[in-house]
Amino acid sequence: MANDPRRQQSRGAKSARSPWREQAESYLSHHRKVARDSAQRLWHSPIASMMTWTVMGVALALPVALMLLLASLEGVSAGWESSARVTAYLNDSVSIEEAQALKAEVADDSRVAEVELIDRDTALNEFRASSGLEDALDYLDENPLPHTLLVTPSESSRTAAGVEMLLTVIEGLDGVERVQVDLGWLQRLNAMTDLLGRAVWALALLLAAAVVLVIGNTVRLSIENRRDEILVAKLVGGTDAFVRRPFLYTGAWFGLGGGIVAWVLLQLSLWWLSGPIERLAGLYRSEFSLNGLTFDGALALIIAAMLLGWLGAWVAVKRHLDDIEPGEIAGG
Repeated sequence: MANDPRRQQSRGAKSARSPWREQAESYLSHHRKVARDSAQRLWHSPIASMMTWTVMGVALALPVALMLLLASLEGVSAGWESSARVTAYLNDSVSIEEAQALKAEVADDSRVAEVELIDRDTALNEFRASSGLEDALDYLDENPLPHTLLVTPSESSRTAAGVEMLLTVIEGLDGVERVQVDLGWLQRLNAMTDLLGRAVWALALLLAAAVVLVIGNTVRLSIENRRDEILVAKLVGGTDAFVRRPFLYTGAWFGLGGGIVAWVLLQLSLWWLSGPIERLAGLYRSEFSLNGLTFDGALALIIAAMLLGWLGAWVAVKRHLDDIEPGEIAGG
């Protein structure tokens, strides 16, 4: 039983796998230790760390806040585009039967979702009820209002370009006196939001580069302060990856703190501005509101901040670590 070949094969397989397992466990254990030591170094210098986190937080919060504002504006403009309707005023000579025929002709267009005919008598009664000019309107010899078609574009045509094309078609119909739709301001708004969107992305790239430079400069100072430690590590055979690892974790911790500060600044700004914005939107009877970051958005912000911190640390280490060689000790 002691010389059972199956037991010997099982023991041999375990012994063959153990070096790989031990190597992986040692690798992960070293990563945990380095990450913990890097965090403790930042914790032991809270003022300097908080200053770096604040700089990163402001630099990250500014473009994200502008992106959230643009997203809210685009949502409002999309809602206004969807509710845009074309109003066609017919000639005074058009009878109610001819107006109904025009309604059927317009409704057959694939770009039209719905057509509503408001005859002149109904329009006058609605105006009489809403204007408060009942007595003055009684002196009119005839109804001055024309028959009106209210045309709602289809889903695929509810854009500025689609409404303009439909406007051209309706204007060409016999019996149509004037067509009205006010999309000029909406086109200007869309052009402005597109321009602002490009400007925000340019600003985001510039501030991301600034974050990388700030983290790189901070890590460079840390490298200079630990020069002797790095020299000793290289003398005993430490690889570049081994020496680089603590500084990369330092950059990642800086990014994590900066991302959290940016999220806090965004939430505070949203809370501070939400009241005045709601009152202003209420005056214009609008449902406009600023939307904050979702959970996925906040997580993406923090991950992006950590990546920027790691990138800044990697650039600094790549630039300055090669200048530190063990020969400096011998030369000294």
